[in-house]
Amino acid sequence: MISHPNRCKVVKLIDTAYVAGATKSKACECLGISLRTYQRWTNTAQGEQVKTDARPEAKRREPSNKLTQLERKQILLICNNSLYQSLPPSQIVPALADRGQYIASESSFYRVLKAEGQALQRGKARRPSVHAKPKACKATQPNQVWSWDITYLATTILGQFYRLYLIMDIYSRKIVGWEIHTNETAEHASILIKKACLAEGINQYGLILHSDNGSPMKGATMLATLQKLGIMPSFSRPSVSDDNPYSESLFRTLKYTPSYPSKAFSSLDEARQWVSQFVDWYNNEHHHSGIQFVTPSKRHRGEDQKILAHRAVVYNKAKTRHPERWSGEIRNWEQIQTVWLNPDNEIVDKNIEVAA
Repeated sequence: MISHPNRCKVVKLIDTAYVAGATKSKACECLGISLRTYQRWTNTAQGEQVKTDARPEAKRREPSNKLTQLERKQILLICNNSLYQSLPPSQIVPALADRGQYIASESSFYRVLKAEGQALQRGKARRPSVHAKPKACKATQPNQVWSWDITYLATTILGQFYRLYLIMDIYSRKIVGWEIHTNETAEHASILIKKACLAEGINQYGLILHSDNGSPMKGATMLATLQKLGIMPSFSRPSVSDDNPYSESLFRTLKYTPSYPSKAFSSLDEARQWVSQFVDWYNNEHHHSGIQFVTPSKRHRGEDQKILAHRAVVYNKAKTRHPERWSGEIRNWEQIQTVWLNPDNEIVDKNIEVAA
């Protein structure tokens, strides 16, 4: 970095050369600087040389209004005094003014506290908690990782909702279990998990069940059931819906499908009947975009690889018939072999399916 005195010498040499008949650009070139640098070093608008170094890294004089060490110590003593230790500076400074005392502004109080590592929650308020991201889960076949959640279904009574409990396999996207109740309890969730495991023939340890942090998910009855069945629980961070994307995406599909009733459900039986029809359509007819547009049931049964291979053959034949209509390779119909839930950044790449 060129010091300010040396910059003054360079500017003076360029000005002298300019008076002698040289151009400023040539003079700057000879001295190894650009014309823009010279212009920045001089105040061309007023014809006066810039007297201060405006660069952030430049050394500057201490400001005349800087707090003294005695004043900084006084601020710390006041903030740690029993009368003010639970108050923020925005309340301390006016309180001192009422007593006829002014030391510094609120912002100065905050700066001093921050410099001393005391700019924390004052009083009995706890510091904001930091929750670690859930551990990444990988599924390479059905019944390795399940995701479940509860959503509300509107009723004809204002303010009352039915609760839809819904479990899906993230590898195949198949809905493996669901129930509707009028309330949320760990007991309902426990029974649903048992039924889903029985239906899918889960009789060995290793299944991961991911959910959010609701009370039915973390209830004692639910956790005891998971332990008995050998299921490993996984939980989202509080108020972070992105940690449970597959269930959130499924609920959106459910409520935005054209067949979703425009009017609220009038009874529990009506809600159960509609959801039963939706689950049948979703598992057996819906071509899911996240699994190469095969149905969840066929992928769950391992039939998707054969279907995708047949599609590739059809596309290749179409390209052979009309090669002029293809600018490159045919569409990629390879099977998605790995599905991640909450993957780490280094895990994500173009060959891994991440989104729901």
